[in-house]
Parts: sequence; structure tokens; C-alpha cells
Amino acid sequence: MSMKILLTGHLGYIGTVLAPRLLARGHDVTGLDSDLFAECSFAGPVAHIPSIGGDVREFVAEEDSIERLRGFDAVIHLAGLSNDPLGDYRPGLTQEINARASFELARLAKAAGVPRFVFASSCSNYGASGDQFISEAGTLNPVTPYGLSKVEAEVGISALADASFSPTFLRASTAYGLSPRLRFDLVVNNLTAWACTTGDVHLKSDGSPWRPIVHVEDIALAYIATVEAPRTEVHCEVFNVGQTSENYQIREIAEIVRDVVPGSKIAFADGASPDLRNYRVDCNYIALRLHAFKPQWTCRRGVEQLFTAFTESGLTVEAFEGPRFKRIAHLKQRIDEGSLNEHLYPVRQLAAA
Repeated sequence: MSMKILLTGHLGYIGTVLAPRLLARGHDVTGLDSDLFAECSFAGPVAHIPSIGGDVREFVAEEDSIERLRGFDAVIHLAGLSNDPLGDYRPGLTQEINARASFELARLAKAAGVPRFVFASSCSNYGASGDQFISEAGTLNPVTPYGLSKVEAEVGISALADASFSPTFLRASTAYGLSPRLRFDLVVNNLTAWACTTGDVHLKSDGSPWRPIVHVEDIALAYIATVEAPRTEVHCEVFNVGQTSENYQIREIAEIVRDVVPGSKIAFADGASPDLRNYRVDCNYIALRLHAFKPQWTCRRGVEQLFTAFTESGLTVEAFEGPRFKRIAHLKQRIDEGSLNEHLYPVRQLAAA
């Protein structure tokens, strides 16, 4: 059944993978995205879809936002500051965008009669949880402003659930894999890029922390399975997105990269130390509940995909370590050059007289 879906963050790392897949399923998709990373395209086209706005903070503050939301069957809310370095850079902004604006968007969607709201949460909510597998019912222990913002959003949005409004929360494992708007600040992407360009699988920690990982295409499949599922299967549910078998210590990921990239070796940065973020995630619940979600990727297959793409594109260290593909560095560059202000709003240049 075709649905009318509002996809926020449709121009980001996950959104540019998800949007064309929703269209291929026959859904009517509209976007909402400030397009902060328009200059960060790497490979593949970005789907062109209608848009009803840019920054979600501005959208929820507009007087006609409820009217503009009427008629949608679902909101998939990806938009936000997307990782720990961005969260650490401006903790107040992270709370404002990821938590407060997300809650307001959900509240307005409910007021507009939108029955479904799928929120992009994160396994970062588990933070420092140790070496034992943790399920959706486990204790949340975020250790970064990013993780805190996602927990706050979940709490607020879940309180809106009732017979007419069904939120669902997808706690994604750490993403990796190719996207038209590629990120190199993700562990699998980053380690593979270092190996391809320098021959060193460059570890910035001691490699001991555990991390669940999931390919960006599998994340897209999870959103599709969720939004297309019967309401009774997803009403106010929380799902860890990934596969239980795809939990790795960082050094294990490094070993896979070393084995895939010919001639590469593992190297540690000066002062490499343990990372506070340490968690192993049980993903069995989503497999039991959402039978349409069938993840396709493993770490090794993903590294092989990245190795081929990076080699064919002639990737250099300067390219992936520079401000084009690193989210925090890119935003700082835009602020320095004057195209963004410190609140991450675009600076609209006045035309010359």
C-alpha cells in the first residue's frame, strides 16, 4: 500500500540511501532537510523529491506547520546532529535539535493527525554498558551529549503515544557503508579509508571497546519494514537495528580491514587509549517482530564494498581527513567562511547593490 511519507534528513548519510528505496516501493515521499552537507557528495545520485522546508527548528516554529503536516501517513525523522563529535562541539545545540525540535515535530504531527512517527534513535543510548549483550529493555547509560539527546527525545515522544498516534524508535547500531553523502567519521569507513590510502589501519583507541555495526542499506531496510508494518507490531516499540552477530571489538574490525586491503597493517595512534563507549547489542527482537527486516550485510562484505569504491575513486588521505567528508570539520569550515552562523543556520548573503 502506497503511503504519503515525510522523510526528514533526506539529504544526509542515511536519507540519501533510504529515499530512493521508499520511492521504489511506491511511496509518495516528501523531504525536510537543511542540507548542511550539500558539498559532501561522494558516489551515486541524490534522489530529487519535493520538500516542505529546511531546518527542523524553523519548521516546528512556523505557524502553519500543523497544516503542512496534514495528510501524511507517516513521518520518518532522521534529521539531527548525527554523532558524538558534533554533540560535543555544541551540547546545547545538540539538545535543541535532537531532543527539543524532535519532540515538537512529533507533537505537531500528532496534532495534524499523522498516525505514525518513526524516530531515528541510537545504540549510543547504552553508552558504557560493558561486555554483556544488552537488549531494548536494558539500562540506558549515555556518556555523550549525543546519546543524552536521543534518550531525552525517546522519553518525550513516547509520552505522546495513544490510540491515534504510534511512535516507533529505531536504535541503530554504528552505521557504515557507501552512501551518496558519505561519512568518514564512522569506524568501518574510517579504518578502511586509512588502509586504502596509507597502508595503515589507523586505530585511535586501544581497540578494546565493543561496538555493534550495521550497513547503511540495512538501516534503510529497517525503516521500510517499520513504516510498512501493521500498527499493532510497532506501536511505541523500540528496536535495536542490526544483527547480534555483528558486534565487534574495534580491533576485530581492524583485523577484517587488514585482511581485505592488500598489504595493510594495523597501527595505533600515539596515546591510543580505551574508549568510554563500550556496548554489545542484542538485535534478536527486531528479527522476531519485523519479519520483513532481513539484513544483507556483514562487516567483511561491507569493507570489500568500501575498498573497491575507495580504490576506484582514487581516494586520498587529504580528501577523507579534510573538511569535506568529516561532519564536524565541514561545519566548522562553513562557520569560518561565513555561510553558517554558530547556531548552524545558513547565513543568507545580501545581493550586491
